[in-house]
Amino acid sequence: MSNAQIHHRTCNICEAMCGLIITHDDKDVLSIKADPADPLSRGHICPKATALQDFRTDPDRITTPLKKVDGEFVPISWDEAYEFAVERLQLVQEAHGKDAVGVYLGNPNAHKFGNLLNLPALVRALGTQNRYSSATADQIPHHVASIHMLGHPMLIPVPDVARTDFLMIVGGNPVVSNGSMMTAPGFGKRMDELKARGGRIIVIDPRRTETAAKATEHHFIKPETDAYLLMAMIHEILAADLVNLDTLTSVVTGLETLRDAVVPFTADKAADMTGIPAETIQALAHDFATSNTAAVYSRMGASTQAFGSLCQWATNVLNILTGNFDAEGGAMFTTPALDYVGMTSRKGKNRTYPEKRSRVSGQPLYNGEFPISVMAEEMETPGEGQIRAMVTVAGNPVLTAPNGQRIDRAMEKLDFMMSIDIHINDTTRHADLILPATVALEEVVYDMVFHSFAVHNTAAYARPIFDTPNGNPQEWEVIATLAAKLTGANKIGPSPEQVLTMLLPQGHHADTVTVDGMLTAGGSVDLGPLVPNLVDRLETPDGKLHLAPQVFLDDLPRLQDFEAPTSDDFPMMMIGRRQVRSHNSWTQNSPRLVKGRNRCTVQIHPTDAARLGLSDESDVVVQSRVGEVTMPAEVTEDMAPGVVSIPQGWGQRHGNINAATKTQTVSINDLTDDTRIDPVSGNAAFNGVPVAVRLAG
Repeated sequence: MSNAQIHHRTCNICEAMCGLIITHDDKDVLSIKADPADPLSRGHICPKATALQDFRTDPDRITTPLKKVDGEFVPISWDEAYEFAVERLQLVQEAHGKDAVGVYLGNPNAHKFGNLLNLPALVRALGTQNRYSSATADQIPHHVASIHMLGHPMLIPVPDVARTDFLMIVGGNPVVSNGSMMTAPGFGKRMDELKARGGRIIVIDPRRTETAAKATEHHFIKPETDAYLLMAMIHEILAADLVNLDTLTSVVTGLETLRDAVVPFTADKAADMTGIPAETIQALAHDFATSNTAAVYSRMGASTQAFGSLCQWATNVLNILTGNFDAEGGAMFTTPALDYVGMTSRKGKNRTYPEKRSRVSGQPLYNGEFPISVMAEEMETPGEGQIRAMVTVAGNPVLTAPNGQRIDRAMEKLDFMMSIDIHINDTTRHADLILPATVALEEVVYDMVFHSFAVHNTAAYARPIFDTPNGNPQEWEVIATLAAKLTGANKIGPSPEQVLTMLLPQGHHADTVTVDGMLTAGGSVDLGPLVPNLVDRLETPDGKLHLAPQVFLDDLPRLQDFEAPTSDDFPMMMIGRRQVRSHNSWTQNSPRLVKGRNRCTVQIHPTDAARLGLSDESDVVVQSRVGEVTMPAEVTEDMAPGVVSIPQGWGQRHGNINAATKTQTVSINDLTDDTRIDPVSGNAAFNGVPVAVRLAG
């Protein structure tokens, strides 16, 4: 222990950005503990943070370039790997056009500063419009609402949890996620603080989640009817003349158009659709509008469904109408040290959305990405623009995208596939070339994306603790080198630290935040609570906040005509769930995270279990239109009757990932249906999937 060193950094596995104190020597991590002085996480830590060391020492980790020869992976040199990758990608594009190469970017890229800086150059070097990512699996409705209302996809409001009196959470479970599109580590403690000051927390969810269990109220709701609830609350507020635009009065447009649009969405109609009594809906609307401060936060259950965009639009509208938008205690906007909105500003310029439509089924492209739900059909369907080769970076869409088995079959037929990853998994097993990736403790960390979604302004930067295996290049260097070789450039660009040094002087805290200052701070730099700032940052061409964009109004008839998608063949509805000890599929090869009982169960209400003759731990078959799985049942009153829940991120079957496959689990995406989407954003509708459940055997 004589050479033990102390290192401060933020955890970048999930969105929470928990502050860590890591004790290490030259070779190993000795301990990972929470940083009690971190101004954002305030001493919170979850089990995933302690697993950071596991990803580095994983015995199944890829640590040298691998080329598939006669169906087997063999090690090759970096020079040979780069040459092989460029040659094969260019051959495919010469034969079939630029769009014959597709790119899929997985969730970890959002947490890798160097990747975020260099991936756009790789996509440009390939010249393809066939770009996909995990964002279109869970969050595009947020961006679409911000684009059409505020003018920029990254102007995302987050609840000012520390100062609100009334928090309504729709389809979110931040006690487990620590915030999603809302960076709020230690959310359970934040709930306790809110209740201690006399506030209310209302959770709307088909499952009594860990968050609902701590809330002051929980209301079960039928899947995919959240938009009805939100629209009925808007209707009630307008009808009762409770509108208060407050400081946004001069910039809001579309109020009268909105008033006309919500006429059909009465509390009585919403009660029929949602299962929540009309009196409850009316009371929620009045209490929300008359609370001193209030915020609605709608997340996964509201986004990953057929009406995801309407949900996020209506969420913003509720906050705006009641004076709780860009106001203390309401839904507010960060002022991060590295201002991504400012970096990509096109203020005053006219833009057309969606930017394009997909080749086969005409789904929308936003933020330069097509929906992941169309990737399989774009690989399968012949013609100009068919994907014949694929590049994946830190992604496993066979497990994490809808109808994953269809993607699995389509990848098997590609002319070429290259992956940058740490594992041979269910997706990368199809690759002809795998380039080894780096992991968190070997990389710089500056969470550019999630500082932009945090409930308190902070900044934190740290350098790598350990060298990469075998002297491998950093992951960002691999990406930059591929881009350079594809374009014929003879060098790559500046390092992430050099870029950060150049960008910080353009941000909101140019006088106080520097790279050197963050390195010597001994943890995150406290930049203070959220402050009102929206009026000067609106990016719409007319500088106004658009309350009733036409794209959402045009979708309201579809909502009015909605009928539950269940049938005699598939009488129940399936929703997902998140678990604190996993984060998508890539964390499942850490023994400390997957040990213990099998947590990949289907939760079902006792009345449904009795009807079907099921009991706890019974093996059951869950079937949807696209497939079926067999898994243990978990009977619990936490589920609404008629609804079942399966966790996401499980189901590893193939490749070389021993801890992940030791216990055979199932992938929820063998059941999710890639034809079920939110047509406004293209986001996959993972929730509300019609299923049948029966006893196995």
